[in-house]
Amino acid sequence: MRTADRITIAAAAAWLPERRLTPQSVGADSEDVGYEALVVAEDPSPPQMAVRAAEVALEQVSWTGKDVDLLLHAWSYYQGHDFWSPAHYVAEQTGARGALPIGVQQMCNGGAVALQTAAAYLLAAGDVSRALITTADKFCTPGFDRWHGDIGVAYGDGATAVLLSAADADSAPGSTQLLSVSTVSFPELEGMHRGHDPFAPAPRWHSAQVSPRRTKKAYLRAYGDVGYRKAEREALTSVVTSALEDAELDGRDMRLKAVVLPRLHGRLLTTEYIPLLSALTVARPVDFGSTTGHLGAGDLAAGLASLQEQRLLAEGEYALLLSTGAGFSWSCAVVRR
Repeated sequence: MRTADRITIAAAAAWLPERRLTPQSVGADSEDVGYEALVVAEDPSPPQMAVRAAEVALEQVSWTGKDVDLLLHAWSYYQGHDFWSPAHYVAEQTGARGALPIGVQQMCNGGAVALQTAAAYLLAAGDVSRALITTADKFCTPGFDRWHGDIGVAYGDGATAVLLSAADADSAPGSTQLLSVSTVSFPELEGMHRGHDPFAPAPRWHSAQVSPRRTKKAYLRAYGDVGYRKAEREALTSVVTSALEDAELDGRDMRLKAVVLPRLHGRLLTTEYIPLLSALTVARPVDFGSTTGHLGAGDLAAGLASLQEQRLLAEGEYALLLSTGAGFSWSCAVVRR
């Protein structure tokens, strides 16, 4: 999706807990786990974390909730209540009571899909000029084992917020423009998170803990990993290529300074992502996740916040931001300062 320089990223913020646990502190090996540390929240709940991130983002540009026309909240794990809308809670708590709240459940690619959905609204709807996108996840016991519950990823807690604007007044020198977002889906891989389990009448019916490791192993025993690896390579090539084309950029353009990686296992990034990306773009791979862990739906937005905080782009320079999630889907966004 091409935005034609019409959308400004007015602010991006990540709320991450100060507490960090190393693999050694839980009797694990850093190389096996794939991370130096994970951020771990004891309190608050995920939607409350989302509100904190939103408040930081709103303060960055002196907006209030009343300035927001559209609010999208994305997550991949339990939000603290059953049969309930966390998006409406975030709208209420941030004062965005006039905004349309929408929940986005696209697993760990939810933040990227929410960003793309918000951009589509801003481009198409004349009465929507400012949007707030939040994400929040907390992978705590007893329902989830953040260290060993999955294959190829360990999970940190955190929340993000991004403010998008289609108003000319919000586009100033030094601001960040969202130029394009591309997403590719391979629904034939949805069984990796279903395994051989029959459909259940209630959550955690088949096991006391959510266990992607268990369902993935069942899937891989039946089908192997060749199909997934092939789909991953095709999807990454497709989203990066199409996002660059929509942004009217060549992958060898020296103004491309960074490609922000999803916060996955370090070995997976080194062996799969980085070699493929090096063939597609001159942008330098950047891994912000080694000391946080995978942030669920928040990887892309947290990467955007880190990109801005560390001032990795000079004016006129570009970056790519990648995200992936179960189902499976992959996304790539192109931004320019």
